[in-house]
Amino acid sequence: MASAGKVWLVGAGPGDPELLTLKAVRVLYEADVVLVDDLVNPAVLGHMKPGARVIHVGKRGGCKSTPQAFIEKLLVAEAKAGNTVVRLKGGDPFVFGRGGEETAALDAAGVHWQVVSGITSGIAAPAAAGIPVTHREAGRGVAFITGHTREGAAVDWEALARSGLTLVIYMGIARCEDIVAGLRRGGLRATLPAAVIQHATLPQQRVIASSLARLPEDIRACGIGSPAILVIGEVADAARMAGQCADESLAGSA
Repeated sequence: MASAGKVWLVGAGPGDPELLTLKAVRVLYEADVVLVDDLVNPAVLGHMKPGARVIHVGKRGGCKSTPQAFIEKLLVAEAKAGNTVVRLKGGDPFVFGRGGEETAALDAAGVHWQVVSGITSGIAAPAAAGIPVTHREAGRGVAFITGHTREGAAVDWEALARSGLTLVIYMGIARCEDIVAGLRRGGLRATLPAAVIQHATLPQQRVIASSLARLPEDIRACGIGSPAILVIGEVADAARMAGQCADESLAGSA
């Protein structure tokens, strides 16, 4: 009978492989099998031991994805076969990473698990653009929100507009116009600083400094796509532009 295995949920960070934690490196080397998401930098897999297996289980908004139920069954099966399993996710497993769903499935199957936290892109992307998500004068708190919700679910953008918090939005590119409309209905001014950071912490990183009202138009004009983080609030005025679109007059306009 195979010995009991174990599952590690490991955060691979925002993209730069040097932002991996020391514990994540150690656990990766101990793994017999690694289930890896699409957004994980392939260089991270260089920390695996020879002979370990890699299973790609991509999950990206708007793209064909491996069903979550299949991933959970695979985690359980590999662990029950006696393997040390790493579920390797971009960012942090418990920040819009569906880690809670996977740990619930592992608990139901009686499989032991642990989490290795990673740097989430909601913190790393603004930082890479020079934006502090909190500031004693310009941003006394921050809210992390997903722009991609289950069908039928809704985010109360008007309430968030009234919160006075810096808004950091994951997976918000496709719904940017609706997000901006909701925030404007909630009272946020058209000229409020906003920024978008694409491919944060990687060599191809692009930062577009904009304003709330112009954000959807600037995203289209500059050809910004996923993965990207939106930052809305006074702190976004600190954005350092890098790789901006050719028409520099677009960025930062009100």
